[in-house]
Amino acid sequence: MAIRQTRRTVLKTGSALAAASILPSGSYAQSEPLRLGVLTPLTGAGGADGPRMLKAMQLVVDEVNAIGGLLGRKVELVVEDDQTNPEAAVRAARKLIEVNKVPVIMGTWASAVTSAVAPVCWESKTFLTTVSGADSITQLPHQGFLIRTQPNSQLQGKAHATFIASMGYKRVFVMAIQAPFAIPTRNRLEEILKANGSELVGGLIYEKEKTTYRSEVDEALRSKPDLIYLNGYAPDTIVTLRDLYRAGFNGPRFAQSYAVPAKTLETLPPEVTENVYTGQPSADIGSKPFELAAKRLGIAEPDSYECQATDWISIVALTIAKAKEATGQALRDNVRKITQGNGEKVSTAVEGLKLLAEGKEINYEGASGPCDFTDIGDIFDCKFRYVKVEGGKFKFLKVT
Repeated sequence: MAIRQTRRTVLKTGSALAAASILPSGSYAQSEPLRLGVLTPLTGAGGADGPRMLKAMQLVVDEVNAIGGLLGRKVELVVEDDQTNPEAAVRAARKLIEVNKVPVIMGTWASAVTSAVAPVCWESKTFLTTVSGADSITQLPHQGFLIRTQPNSQLQGKAHATFIASMGYKRVFVMAIQAPFAIPTRNRLEEILKANGSELVGGLIYEKEKTTYRSEVDEALRSKPDLIYLNGYAPDTIVTLRDLYRAGFNGPRFAQSYAVPAKTLETLPPEVTENVYTGQPSADIGSKPFELAAKRLGIAEPDSYECQATDWISIVALTIAKAKEATGQALRDNVRKITQGNGEKVSTAVEGLKLLAEGKEINYEGASGPCDFTDIGDIFDCKFRYVKVEGGKFKFLKVT
């Protein structure tokens, strides 16, 4: 399967095989394709994650097309690169909505991007699925046209602080990039650290794309922390790790997994990344949906982003089939009918589509975990996975 990951590309998908239980009479080759929007970072700070999320969505689309598509139509993904940039993302979102007429946009990654794109979606009644974690996103007046499978800052801050305190660290300083999640995460860390016998001894917010953060590092070290929490993206975290090493700090640092990807370990000398912890929302490892996602992707352990992307496209496909209509309004009104309730549990879009075609109720259980959403579109809870860098390699610690 070839995927052209350019900014304005319509991805052609799969071959169409008849499935009597789903495909209406006639071939979907005679109908216009059903186009679904993908807006994800193929470049920029999120460029390591966007392509992998896109691949996961495309593979599910291939499976759906192989059994007859949706509503008797072949499914196509219309893909735009948000460049991890709010201005570029808004332009791309308008193109998807106004030119391509998509009912849904899937895949925004950075909180600043999602915050910029969300109003464009709810004003046009376009459904939006995202992996952004800032609390403010679901607090926007999105009118139900948004769900996210990523835990919000409150859930993440609680999990991270509990882990840090459990490791015995008592004095924590936060260095955070200017982003919507910076202040809420810091406040939550302070609350949970205190409840667990540790403390937040200070924090600062820095601007992106600086060549050095030495003055910020010096400020952090004046508080004599025994752990520094780095709440940024990969490019700025590389610079910060270098500056911390040059300043003589070899104590533990904690970061989100996307801030210290494998590429960072390849870029920096092992001594610079030694004793770095990372945490990330964990996929539902060991579950049937997770195993099926791993098989589809051809990898042993898909990460949280790949699993969440698998869940977005599966949920969208099943909701369209349930509603018998491919509109943003239909997605908003029906999404919880296939993800929550007492229906038969299903692990894939194909499995769910077959049951829906038989008139049965379903409850989709995702590769990223239970896809149960609050009234404002947040997931209720999830597990977290922690690793530590030793000798330039990630060492698994635990899932909690």
